[in-house]
Amino acid sequence: MRFYWLSTPPSPRDSGGYTYGHTWSLPGVACPVCNLSGGTAANAYPSVDLSHLPAQEQRKYFARFEEDFVEFERLREQVRPLVPSGIPLWPGTAFGPLHGSAWGEFGPLSLIHAWELLIRREPFERLQAEGLRGLKGCRTALRFRKKNPPELLEMELVPRGEFHSDCLPERPLPCPKCERRELKCPDEPILDAASLPEDQDLFRLAGFLSMIIATERFVDAVRRLSYEQDIAFRELPVRGA
Repeated sequence: MRFYWLSTPPSPRDSGGYTYGHTWSLPGVACPVCNLSGGTAANAYPSVDLSHLPAQEQRKYFARFEEDFVEFERLREQVRPLVPSGIPLWPGTAFGPLHGSAWGEFGPLSLIHAWELLIRREPFERLQAEGLRGLKGCRTALRFRKKNPPELLEMELVPRGEFHSDCLPERPLPCPKCERRELKCPDEPILDAASLPEDQDLFRLAGFLSMIIATERFVDAVRRLSYEQDIAFRELPVRGA
């Protein structure tokens, strides 16, 4: 199986854009163990709904910085049962639909930010009909000023897979306190074959959450259906032990 890294082409055909934000998120925080501060923008679960929480509690999940790490841990553990088992919940992890102002034209698939893939409703349903595995599209709450705006979905991507040690000789372990790890993307990424999923044709690389990875099954379907105009695919080498 071949694997590809998704990116924006140098000259995308369409010009869509939007202001970025989700309804809720874990606050940024300073970790007392690894000393990392702030939060990530590359980890989002738009299907997670926190509207059942009291309004006062919901406000604690609005974009902000939390000074008390114990309170951050409480907020993190409160939402952990709502997300897939075993995924990292870093400071800044977002929940709920993407919202904000949108403009311009959107193609079938749009990668406005490297870590966030949007797809129109019809292409999503056609890709599902191709039998691709693990696709999950969540409705956005983006606001357009024009009439008949497109229905855009945000792909909810689970973290799977790691870099191979040949391109990353020193692989830091996640911080036991905040779950983050300070890792830079290698110039020539190589994927670790043993870590790659067999049940997902589109996923976020667990070793580097801002990288979206697709299988050749996904890429072949996108190309066959002519959805590739605003997406570039870079094949990455895969190496075993």
